[in-house]
Amino acid sequence: MPRSRCQKSLNLLEKVDQFLSFLLEVMMTKMPLQWLHMLSMVGLLTLVVVAITVAAEPPQSDHPMVIPLAADGVQRAPIALDSYSYTPNHLIVEAGRPVELTLTSVATIIPHNFIIKDPAGGLSVEQDIGAGKTVTITFTPTQRGTFPIYCDKRLWPLPSHRDKGMEGKLEVR
Repeated sequence: MPRSRCQKSLNLLEKVDQFLSFLLEVMMTKMPLQWLHMLSMVGLLTLVVVAITVAAEPPQSDHPMVIPLAADGVQRAPIALDSYSYTPNHLIVEAGRPVELTLTSVATIIPHNFIIKDPAGGLSVEQDIGAGKTVTITFTPTQRGTFPIYCDKRLWPLPSHRDKGMEGKLEVR
C-alpha cells in the first residue's frame, strides 16, 4: 500500500476515533444506554467501510516475471488471484513453447477467472477459478506481442473485476 494511501487511511481512522470518543463522552452524561448501543454499531460500521475502501484498491506490481524454461521445455509459473489483482500481473514467455500456469485463488468468497483472448495473436484462454481453489492451465503462444490478461467477473450493477484493476499482461517474445 503506498505510504500516502496508508497515511490517509490512518488520518481518517483517527478522525473517526476522535468523533466517536466525543459522542461517547456526551452520551455517557446525557443519553440512555439504548443510544450508546446504537452509536457503537454506527462506529463499527464506519470502521468496516473504511477498511473495505482501503483494501479494495488492488496492489499492482510493475515488475515483470520472466517465466523460466524447464528441462522438459515447459514454461511454468504460479499466479495468485486475490481481490481484484493477479500476482504477478506481467508475465514474459517465449513464443512456440508451452506455458503452464497454476492459478490459485486466495479469495475466500469471490470467484475469479483468467482470460487471454486475442484471435489475431492465436490466444484463446478462459478459465474460471472458484474462491480458494487451484487450477492448472496449459497453452502455447505462437505469435509475439503483448496480450491483456483480465478477469471479467462482475456483480451487477457494480464494475467488473477488470474495471477494478484485475488485469495484467502476457508478453510473448
